[in-house]
Amino acid sequence: MHHEPLRLYVDSLYTSPYAMSVFVTLREKGLAFDTIPVDLDAAQNQAADYTRLSLTQRVPTLVERDFALSESSAITEYLDQVYPHTPVYPTDPKQRAKARQVQAWLRSDLLPIRQERSTLVVFCGQKMPPLSPVAEAAAVKLIAAAQALLAGNPDYLFGQWSIADVDLAVMLNRLILNGDPMPAELVAYAQRQWQRPSVQAWVNQQRPAL
Repeated sequence: MHHEPLRLYVDSLYTSPYAMSVFVTLREKGLAFDTIPVDLDAAQNQAADYTRLSLTQRVPTLVERDFALSESSAITEYLDQVYPHTPVYPTDPKQRAKARQVQAWLRSDLLPIRQERSTLVVFCGQKMPPLSPVAEAAAVKLIAAAQALLAGNPDYLFGQWSIADVDLAVMLNRLILNGDPMPAELVAYAQRQWQRPSVQAWVNQQRPAL
């Protein structure tokens, strides 16, 4: 039975960490999909044809035939349920809950880091001025939580790779790739996640010059 490929709407600069999370999930699962860029600077996400697809008028949005879904962790959880081969979440319920906890936290907290270390730092090599005191405090919190999660320096958060590893590595790389201080073991962890072929496929996207 021939399925039309899934469609993944992403930002046209390929800098959304949330679009990346879904892109990596699709690649890990070996699913056929078309990547469709949306120019957020030109407000294409507010155009009528896009708002019909995306309840939140954000990227990413995944479209599967007549089903459209926005918000990245909702999308990756859906994909893991519907295409359970090659899981991207831990199979153990407690570990899976912990992975979701990490994802929810990274998306809802640490705002000063996200504001002062945009993903242009991560994907476009941009350099930003020193962190403000409030962002410094957020960085201390991030580092403490990452060290607690990665006590004993495992390769991955939950025994084997999960999509939460990508999300955490992006947040760490906002600081690392700007040259901000970071404990060596967390640098090594972030670099390990970055080498994954599905992650490299996103990192190496052709981006328009800034």
